[in-house]
Amino acid sequence: MPQPGRTPFAPSFPVMLNTGDGVRIDAAHTPPRGAADLGIVLAHGFTGSLRERPTRRITHVLGGFGGVVSFDFRGHGRSGGESTVGDLEILDLDAAVRHARSVGYPRVAVVGFSMGGAVALRHAGLLGGVDAVAAVSAPARWYYRGTRPMRRVHWAIERPVGRLAARLAKRTRIGKDAWDPVPMAPYEAAARISPTPLLVVHGDADTFFPLDHAYQIHGAAAEPKELWVEPGYGHAESAATPELIRRIGRWIRSHA
Repeated sequence: MPQPGRTPFAPSFPVMLNTGDGVRIDAAHTPPRGAADLGIVLAHGFTGSLRERPTRRITHVLGGFGGVVSFDFRGHGRSGGESTVGDLEILDLDAAVRHARSVGYPRVAVVGFSMGGAVALRHAGLLGGVDAVAAVSAPARWYYRGTRPMRRVHWAIERPVGRLAARLAKRTRIGKDAWDPVPMAPYEAAARISPTPLLVVHGDADTFFPLDHAYQIHGAAAEPKELWVEPGYGHAESAATPELIRRIGRWIRSHA
């Protein structure tokens, strides 16, 4: 029974996807509560999961605008493989986009948060096949260490003890090999997204990535594009209010 005063999340149905390089991806499909002409693929941030409450809440809100395909990136939760922290994850997102097409959505948009936002930009710029992209709290470039939270992220990625901590505390399995070659940066991929509409959303209270990341992504992209700088908004899924998600949902419906 749902707790008094709480709205139960919409039911979702488990899906198992396979990427182009053979990684098993755990996913879920939440059917729309209204028109079935739009599929929204939801890409979580680093160490996130489709099963975490912030992601489920966002899925529920977006379900008012279309069907939602959420998934765990490789190395996260119940998906296979190891995280490459934004590189090969474009293949995970592509598998989710292809699934949304296969179940009948004629229009498919992607909403990505933090690392998921970077992956959404890179997927749209390098692989394409989507009708709109919203990147929320996304980094513009790699190796950024200018904030304390990002220095902790790099410790988790680069140190054996950090990778062990991520595995035990967050069920995130991070590959130990360095990028070779270094993948295209999100802002460089953003320059290739047009004519697909792009929405860049960033908070002025983001403790991970300052606003210059959003300006760099938006500045590199060609029209059609929009930039929303959200007063008081922190970082990614955990700080996103239902009203912000509804605004993103309305933008997707009008642009995809």
